[in-house]
Amino acid sequence: MGFLNVEKKWLYPFIVCFAICMLLLVSSFNMGLVSKIHSINSLFFFLPSHLRSNQTAPVIVERKASPAPAPARPALPRFAYLISGSKGDLEKLWRTLHALYHPLNHYVVHMDLESPLEERMEIAHRIERQHVFAEVGNVYVITKANMVTYRGPTMVSNTLHACAILLKRSKDWDWFINLSASDYPLVTQDDLLYTFSDLDRGLNFIEHTSQLGWKFDKRAMPLIVDPGLYLSTKSDVFWVNPKRPLPTAFKLFTGSAWTVLSHDFVEYLVWGWDNLPRTLLMYYTNFLSSPEGYFQTVACNAPEWAKTLVNSDLHYISWDVPPKQHPHVLNINDTDKMVESGAAFARKFKQDDPSLDWIDKKILRKRNGLFPLGGWCTGKPKCSEIGNIYKLKPGPGSQRLHRLVAGLTLKAKSGEDQCK
Repeated sequence: MGFLNVEKKWLYPFIVCFAICMLLLVSSFNMGLVSKIHSINSLFFFLPSHLRSNQTAPVIVERKASPAPAPARPALPRFAYLISGSKGDLEKLWRTLHALYHPLNHYVVHMDLESPLEERMEIAHRIERQHVFAEVGNVYVITKANMVTYRGPTMVSNTLHACAILLKRSKDWDWFINLSASDYPLVTQDDLLYTFSDLDRGLNFIEHTSQLGWKFDKRAMPLIVDPGLYLSTKSDVFWVNPKRPLPTAFKLFTGSAWTVLSHDFVEYLVWGWDNLPRTLLMYYTNFLSSPEGYFQTVACNAPEWAKTLVNSDLHYISWDVPPKQHPHVLNINDTDKMVESGAAFARKFKQDDPSLDWIDKKILRKRNGLFPLGGWCTGKPKCSEIGNIYKLKPGPGSQRLHRLVAGLTLKAKSGEDQCK
């Protein structure tokens, strides 16, 4: 009886252990080859080493490493344009708008109060009737026109007005670009979008210098009044006495009136959470040619923005020798220099100048008054309908612009020409 009691004592533990082993064995057959062998071998782990020595070593099957995927390009940027015109600029503005168009971008069109009502109504009607503009809905007309005086602060206020409209209309853009009807692109929008897609979205392209030279005496110290601030008819600025001393609360800078501003900097200009933009706007109200100093002085007197500056307006502009008040009017003889500059834009052009036809044909691949050739457009004739708006077809212009921008941003990164 004692022997039977001992057998019964060990019978139940033996049955439990056997059941666990069988469960593990069955589970192992549901795994892959490597896992099965590893699991089976693990059953023998508790055996003495001399009994395990003949066990088959696990077979590890390695998959050939596939090549790493190419890094995805950053999301495409979007531009927000202001295109301004005055009396007689209707056809120039219409042509420039088409040359700059891309469905990803936003456009504000403004013809100032000097323009006849018929011209302002005509541009609005054309935009409304253009089926691509109507379908995308990204071209806005300032119907309540502003009076804009050459060399006066009303040019600055008109630019800020456009900025405010764009901020209200959409937050989905990265850079603001102000142009006139006398400007024209030297690259397609596909070229521009492709080049800027690799850039820090916080960069601001503002040509600037603190070396005012003769401008200290001729622009900074005289006090001017812009009648465009309070009259509905256009007249030139006028001077008042006495002159004022140079400011000591901030440092003056000057440069080009044409800029490429980041979305964040535009918000700062419009909202001005530390009051500097408003203070300087009031100062520049009585400053001759304030569009050539306001944006530069704001950016360079705010450390947060000074470090974002790239010292260029991305324009090709030719000046006569000796320089005159206005730049040289470009013509067909200037086309080689325009292309070699790598610039994104050029100015000034006369209406229907042959150089514009050359740019349309050779650079923009634009035909019959339609849009420049781009990845976004389809249809017959070419570029008459909307296709895949995210598809780009950059051309040689992207390479020229990339070389220019790469050099400019490298220089900006070193800080050697920022706010000097």
